[in-house]
Amino acid sequence: MKNIYMMRHGETLFNVQGRTQGWCDSPLTEKGIADAKKAGIFMTNFPVSFDHFYTSTQERASDTLELVFPEVQYERLKGLKELNFGQFEGHPQYLEVRDKSTFFKQFGGESFEEVADRMLSALTEICQRDDTQNIFCVSHGASTWSLLIRLLGRRPVELGGIHNLEMIHFTYNEETKKLEFKEKISTI
Repeated sequence: MKNIYMMRHGETLFNVQGRTQGWCDSPLTEKGIADAKKAGIFMTNFPVSFDHFYTSTQERASDTLELVFPEVQYERLKGLKELNFGQFEGHPQYLEVRDKSTFFKQFGGESFEEVADRMLSALTEICQRDDTQNIFCVSHGASTWSLLIRLLGRRPVELGGIHNLEMIHFTYNEETKKLEFKEKISTI
């Protein structure tokens, strides 16, 4: 059994401004930086030692990883990117519809299914590497939420969403080749 701990990036300028942020990027805020450093303190006492570190290719994710785990080597993976919101990128979030699962596809973005496929493929590829047991990743809220919906077969409303710097623990069964949700962990 392999373990994946996937953290959502720290607070960004677009989070504060209430703007849709998928493939577009904005920097971490001062609070986002300070909170990521607090999460780093939490992780120094975390009872798991990580073999490998991964992040999405987006700056807010790699900046978060570098603050949480300074001076570690990591790999950036496109498969861990946030959902592409198409023409809604950078616009106020109030323009979004409530059910986002397929809405953005018609505006040049991705569906939750496509994002879940991409995330699942990236994580499965990582887990099939020989020297991997405990993995730490930094990704995004909507992409991780899409993956959870796929794995659970429903919207996990009891989790209350995935807030900045919260971490989702998944396991990967090498025999069945299945990824499973285990728990949500608050780091700050």
